[in-house]
Amino acid sequence: MSVPVVLVAGFLGAGKTTLVNGLLREPGGRRIAALVNDFGAIDVDADLLGLATDGVVSLRNGCICCSLQGDLMRSLATLLRRNPAPDAIVIETSGAADPAEIVRALLDPAVFAATPLDTVVTVVDARHLADRPSLLDDSLWRAQVAAADLCVVAKTDLVEETDLAGVRAGLARHKPARLTFAAGTVPAANLLFSGEDRPSRRESASAEARGTARLVAAECFDTLSWTARHPLALARFQAAIGRLAPHLVRAKGFVSFAHQPDRPMLFQLVGTRATVVPTAVPARDGVAARLVLIARSGDLDRDRATALLDAAVEPGGPG
Repeated sequence: MSVPVVLVAGFLGAGKTTLVNGLLREPGGRRIAALVNDFGAIDVDADLLGLATDGVVSLRNGCICCSLQGDLMRSLATLLRRNPAPDAIVIETSGAADPAEIVRALLDPAVFAATPLDTVVTVVDARHLADRPSLLDDSLWRAQVAAADLCVVAKTDLVEETDLAGVRAGLARHKPARLTFAAGTVPAANLLFSGEDRPSRRESASAEARGTARLVAAECFDTLSWTARHPLALARFQAAIGRLAPHLVRAKGFVSFAHQPDRPMLFQLVGTRATVVPTAVPARDGVAARLVLIARSGDLDRDRATALLDAAVEPGGPG
């Protein structure tokens, strides 16, 4: 079974450790391991330590600390051998690091099979950017933002509304607004960890039986669950996702294609990065595809999305 990885990047002092601490405090029922760099330190309070057996893999004060300058792959392998293994791994990079190298390492097919890169989150310091607009032209800052699937703007409480508007406008030159969030508006359970079994927990049995879709509001997001009884045509599915992707923050689920109906695949779209990889999770009886689409409120046209996905289904497929 694979364990998804979330990579957290951003300048020194941007708020990366605060974000990681938040994930550890509210793990959403998952056992989370945290790998942090030389500059980071996870403060896990007494309440979190009390949840260690259910939510956090604890090696040192509720987390696993290592240097990302060391053997990252060996550290990941060590985590996977733990019993019980973590449900997810969060890696906090150095504030002086370009995350692109780590991203490339995690996307290596051999590594991805065991620890698939789920999401790259870059934390942007609103106060720092407001005080130093020239940061928008800093090569390292731009590399960190470019590598991100999602950007989280931290320390918004330290800037005036007009300054925050300027920060958002500057960031919009590098990242679409739909992929940029003020701190506290990203529901971790929806956006940060997929886990191979997560989509199924969001779907109702009646919706699956009917092969229909439903819309669920969560904070400032719309979530559409969609299922199909027959395998999909690969080209039509790619075309449908291509048209939907500009309006989505996230999409995930399981699919099978007409040319290989007995080979279930895990599909994920995070930001602008999409992957389709084989999965050991077996298909459910009578269900060849089950997807969850997540978008900002107002950005998801339910009827259009459903029609595009329905058009990708091969009506003559098995089941």
